Amino acid sequence: MPNSWFSPAELAGWGVFGVFFFYGLKLTPAKLRAGLGNIKLHIVVQLATFLLFPLLILGAIFVTGDWKSNYYLWLGIYFVATLPSTVSSSVVMVSIAKGNVPAAIFNASISSLIGIFLTPMLMSFVMSAGNDLHSFGHIVIKLLIQVVLPVGAGMLLNRFGGAFADRNKKILRIFDQGVILAIIYTAFCQGFSDKIFDTVSIGELAILLVAMTALFFAAYYTILFICKIMKFSREDTITATYCGSKKSLVHATVMSRVLFADPATVSIIILPTMVYHALQLMIVSVMAGREGK
Repeated sequence: MPNSWFSPAELAGWGVFGVFFFYGLKLTPAKLRAGLGNIKLHIVVQLATFLLFPLLILGAIFVTGDWKSNYYLWLGIYFVATLPSTVSSSVVMVSIAKGNVPAAIFNASISSLIGIFLTPMLMSFVMSAGNDLHSFGHIVIKLLIQVVLPVGAGMLLNRFGGAFADRNKKILRIFDQGVILAIIYTAFCQGFSDKIFDTVSIGELAILLVAMTALFFAAYYTILFICKIMKFSREDTITATYCGSKKSLVHATVMSRVLFADPATVSIIILPTMVYHALQLMIVSVMAGREGK
């Protein structure tokens, strides 16, 4: 039932709308105002998220010079670089490590909003509109319908439904996870059906694991170095390194449905994000536990 409203693909599409609506519903003006003051910290986090990561990946592509041999895997790695920071896990880890929590909330929230527009823009630089990426007009329409409209509607209704969203954070988190699973399920089913994974060997998966680990530590220690130069406090350094080095699996899965023209390639493109997401949670949770003692 590929065209049914109750097919996994259709449910995932409606789920994307719901994810961004509830994100807007939870985004209160007070949360944004709480961290506005520390401009230098905000600049470091956002530049790390949307400039440092793409430069690191483009540098790696330039050094290896062999990105065409597995184009979609490299495209997925670059996709990781263009994604915004996570919201919930960034704030939780900063809190555990006793960092600047209000600034973490502000930066993670702003990063997600910026990513709605900047991720497609950064991806368009390396993709041909006629093949891998939807046409620009189609992207704009899908962004408006599936992302901007629900976020805006949620923010407008925050006064009436914000308390509901706060009371039901666990349920909404389960909803987010369900949407992610639905998108991953449909993407991987399509990928296996079209034999996309036949193009990725075990050796390449091992290299991907090493590459994502190297990417995390390269970004983390670059941000840490910048924080030391700028003489950030311990709390601000924790916030900058944790928020600036993390990438959102939620945005990767939902934005992949908006950006990419061929559903069969989505499974390969989001694979590096899944690997990076798992690694960042494991690594940062250990770091946060040590910092918080």
